Amino acid sequence: MSNAYFTPPIAYNEPVLDHAPGSKERKILVETIAKLKQNKVDIPMYIGGEEVRTDKKVTIRAPHDLSLELGTFNKGDSEHVHAAIKAALDAKSEWENMPWQERAAVFLKAADLLTGPYRAKMNAATMLCQSKNIYQAEIDCVCEMADFWRYNVQFMTEIYETQPESDPGIWNRTEHRALEGFVFALTPFNFTSIAGNLPTAPALMGNTVVWKAAESQIYSSAVIMEILQEAGLPPGVINFIHVSGPVAGDIIFSHRDFAGLHFTGSTGVFNSIWKTIGNNIDSYRSYPRVVGETGGKDFLLAHNSSNAKAVATALSRGAFEFQGQKCSAASRAYIPQSMWAEVKKYLLEDLNSFKMGNPEDFGNFMNAVIDERAFDKIKSYIDRAKSDSEVEIIAGGNADKSVGYFIEPTVILSKDPKYTTMCEEIFGPVLTIYVYKDEEFDQVLELVDTTSPYALTGAVFATDRRVVHRATKALRHAAGNFYINDKPTGAVVGQQPFGGARGSGTNDKAGAALNLQRWVSQRTIKENFNPPKDYRYPFLG
Repeated sequence: MSNAYFTPPIAYNEPVLDHAPGSKERKILVETIAKLKQNKVDIPMYIGGEEVRTDKKVTIRAPHDLSLELGTFNKGDSEHVHAAIKAALDAKSEWENMPWQERAAVFLKAADLLTGPYRAKMNAATMLCQSKNIYQAEIDCVCEMADFWRYNVQFMTEIYETQPESDPGIWNRTEHRALEGFVFALTPFNFTSIAGNLPTAPALMGNTVVWKAAESQIYSSAVIMEILQEAGLPPGVINFIHVSGPVAGDIIFSHRDFAGLHFTGSTGVFNSIWKTIGNNIDSYRSYPRVVGETGGKDFLLAHNSSNAKAVATALSRGAFEFQGQKCSAASRAYIPQSMWAEVKKYLLEDLNSFKMGNPEDFGNFMNAVIDERAFDKIKSYIDRAKSDSEVEIIAGGNADKSVGYFIEPTVILSKDPKYTTMCEEIFGPVLTIYVYKDEEFDQVLELVDTTSPYALTGAVFATDRRVVHRATKALRHAAGNFYINDKPTGAVVGQQPFGGARGSGTNDKAGAALNLQRWVSQRTIKENFNPPKDYRYPFLG
């Protein structure tokens, strides 16, 4: 029986490897990509630690090369949802009662496996499955995911260490119990690290999980399951199922033991889920924890005291890295008239130097968008802009899906600050710019704050400190992650806890202790060492 206070290894941000020409990591990665392309996989569901396959096989193709079949996954049905819930509930008692350091060890080991022997495989899978260049993949699927696992352990110990004060003769204690029931993790296609964090954060705190990944990301999610199993995750703690959203939702959101949702995805889907949970509230054992990070219409606001080259670089990177397929991507910008010509010059120079294509070509800055549905949606906004007199396309505007889902980085110049592409989330490589009169900066602050229903990320560029202060105050609720003289993307675990409010989610800050707090339910214990023996208080005398 343990009688020690354990201190886990100090968390740190995993260094990003360069994969420079001639480097060892680049050589291993190229070999791993070739191996994965040659060896098609058949990805099962994982329910109660067992690999489950079905007769319904769904082909997985690379978004940048539709002729490249990576393998198949096994599509499940309602039977598998019921089985996953049962497996999670069966595993719950032993897992939540396991000492915290034993749970922590699983994810600390997973982080070391990921950054060690699995590094190349995880990168290769993300590059092939989600069409990311190596730099994007390395930051996402290796470094950020390892950061989540390591920092979450540290945050867990900080939560457990926080205890109430005690008066003489009394000992007050607080324990942090896992939620009653199971947690449902619903993860998106765009970040492998999010797919890794959403099921594992609740699991670390003693919960058991049913996990459904986006179908377009199952290929790299399967590597996460492989790592977790090798790290010693017990059967049934995380159950990985491949079913349609409505099938999963009909069963999970009406189940008595549904205890929480960890979600990243669209605002519309999240709103629908929230309504369903509200309608079913009387059927649950307790009030479910609903944690969601949803859409964004993220802004960059430049003041005329800012540096034009810095603004252009922030737009180039912030809008077009990851093909704009990130919730934090800069998708609307406000540039003062006096510096627009200079910003435009630098921005167009950047875009003209971009190379786009297969991520296996390490010279490509941009790659394909995730699938045909995304391609068609993004292209529809561009096509509308081409025929609208209110706007002008000053860069890009072309799209081609004959080989893969490629859309050029597109910049729209709008005369109307409330034009459609200034307001609606597009989730692709489309940036809309509004040029304002320098003297109208204060009015533009209000415009930035009120144009969009979202409030995820935003950036202000200015060297005048009075302006920085004014913008920070005026845009207090416009972004959950606010950047000063930096692009509105690239939050680092442990440094910039991530999340937004308004239409962007519950702001429960992934990469911080706050998120883990959502997956526990406190119990306060008061012990009296010398309980009273007489009901009478002194005032009664």
